[in-house]
Amino acid sequence: MEGLADNLEIDMVVFDIDGTLLDFSGLHPELIPLVRRLEERGVIVSLASGRALPNITPIRQALGVSGFIVAENDGVVWDSSEGHEIRVLADGSRPKKAAQWLATQIEGFDIKGIESNRWRETEWCMIETGMEHQMRELLSQTEWSDLLVVSTGFAIHITCPGIDKEAGLRVALKQRGINPSRVLSCGDALNDISMFGYCGYSVAVNSSLSEVVEAADFLTESDGLEGTVELLKALLDIL
Repeated sequence: MEGLADNLEIDMVVFDIDGTLLDFSGLHPELIPLVRRLEERGVIVSLASGRALPNITPIRQALGVSGFIVAENDGVVWDSSEGHEIRVLADGSRPKKAAQWLATQIEGFDIKGIESNRWRETEWCMIETGMEHQMRELLSQTEWSDLLVVSTGFAIHITCPGIDKEAGLRVALKQRGINPSRVLSCGDALNDISMFGYCGYSVAVNSSLSEVVEAADFLTESDGLEGTVELLKALLDIL
């Protein structure tokens, strides 16, 4: 991986999960030891994902990292290592009601959405079907016109305004006392762009989305999990 400087100064790396640390095949076999070596070098590893908190907690435990969790596209912040209580940054009742209304407008719309909705507190998620443009158009003429419809490639999220990965990281990094300029973020999807802009350094592990590539400071040669492994090895070489 080219571009990472030998004088890179970071206190933390924040990873997206789906498409970055995890795919439908599971975790890359090299990933856990590399992440743990990074922490041994004094770099804290945190997670920021569209997943619900109960989905992320066992992943954090498996990785053996000491950083925080930002869940639901940063609507929920939990830093258990530092003893902070769970912070919920938005009311999920409006996205759920909007989804219920959409079910009356779109034939075959599954109001249940993805299974993890039972644990969600700030948003509502639908199975990825490519209907996000239709959802946005319909909601634009309703009382829910301010809500955002975000596709991640794994799910379609209906979220409250102002809730994105930057918003959650602002809360989590302030609690930790870490300057965002000393944080490297890594992701692969459109919902990672806000944290790319907020953090001092950003790495995309997906070359297929031009918006993501343009927003990132660096791009790995490999995509997905292989790209994350590439990044970890590059960091360990220079830190």
